Amino acid sequence: MLYMDYAATSPMYDEVIGVMTEVMKSHFGNPSSLHKLGLEAEQLVGRSRETIANALRCDPNEIRFTSGGTESNNLAIRGAAYRYRSRGNHLITSSIEHASVYETFRKLEEEGFQVTYLPVDATGQIKLTDLEQALTNETILVSVMHVNNEMGRIQPIEAIGTLLRSRPKTLFHVDAVQAIGKLPVDPKRHGIDLMSCAAHKLRGPKGIGFLYCGRGVELQPLLFGGGQEEGLRSGTENVPAVVGMAKAVRMAVQEQPAFAAHTARLRARLTEGIRQIPELVLNGSKRPEDMAPHIVHFSFPGMNSEVLVHALEQHSIYVSTRSACSSGAEKPSRVLSAMGADPAVAVSGIRLSYSLQQTEDDADRFCRVLKQLVEELKPAMTGKNERR
Repeated sequence: MLYMDYAATSPMYDEVIGVMTEVMKSHFGNPSSLHKLGLEAEQLVGRSRETIANALRCDPNEIRFTSGGTESNNLAIRGAAYRYRSRGNHLITSSIEHASVYETFRKLEEEGFQVTYLPVDATGQIKLTDLEQALTNETILVSVMHVNNEMGRIQPIEAIGTLLRSRPKTLFHVDAVQAIGKLPVDPKRHGIDLMSCAAHKLRGPKGIGFLYCGRGVELQPLLFGGGQEEGLRSGTENVPAVVGMAKAVRMAVQEQPAFAAHTARLRARLTEGIRQIPELVLNGSKRPEDMAPHIVHFSFPGMNSEVLVHALEQHSIYVSTRSACSSGAEKPSRVLSAMGADPAVAVSGIRLSYSLQQTEDDADRFCRVLKQLVEELKPAMTGKNERR
């Protein structure tokens, strides 16, 4: 099996499985309970918070546990919008955000907020000049992802943070789900007020994440109840998952330099192989430094991407696409469309994502199989075009 869908989810570290198993066996108490078992669980949660804070060079009190990236994004965006609406009614995001960000802003528009969706260039990057022009005295939040989950395009997070430092009434939120453990991430140095993470993208468990909430930032809670997480996120903490996430974050951040160097070599190998197949189109910037090293995105114009996904699966190679809706009908990628891609390119995108576990031989194997499948699928593509 060649698994190349790490941007969707990743296999857990063995060490994470081990520590979670131990916690589930021996530390099952509720962290809010007053007895010894509760205290032990509470201490595990506290140490996990410290571990994550150390990895991100922030204060433990700035880490709030959630159920994952979607909840972290919703809590940051909706929580900030509701809490600071008295300051202004204007929000800014990009046109290529993850659905958990994009759809949240669409919902806030329905509730009366004014939202500016920044365009991107043909490589998938926003322009700082567009952001500067969009800012007004009513702007209370800017939300821009660090790494696009579909394309792998890196956004100028540090430059945005610098720009917003002179605007203390405007908060800066970053969806860092595809960045932590892949790129250097330092919320304080980058001027980030709110930052989202999901553990399962960096070899931790599913169903757990955290929100970095900088000192002095207040949010309106979305969930009400027992007042856990300093009142920001009620609900009994998932202690085994919290401990597992802390372990995964620590390991991923420690491995990050090696991860970046290794996956950059894989990316170079994969992109070179894809360029040798004339029917395919590489998406994103041609400059490697503009792209996250662990994601490659290409299109097979004229071919529904789901067909190629399932053809690769027959060779035990697993990749992903977000180009088709659940009914199977062709639907262009919102991200590629925002980049100005031709509809035939936007409907046929394939995302490869990988980690330290894959080798250059794996990359070569993928390219060989891909070339073979393109040759096999071309007749069907030609016939389809002729029928049109």
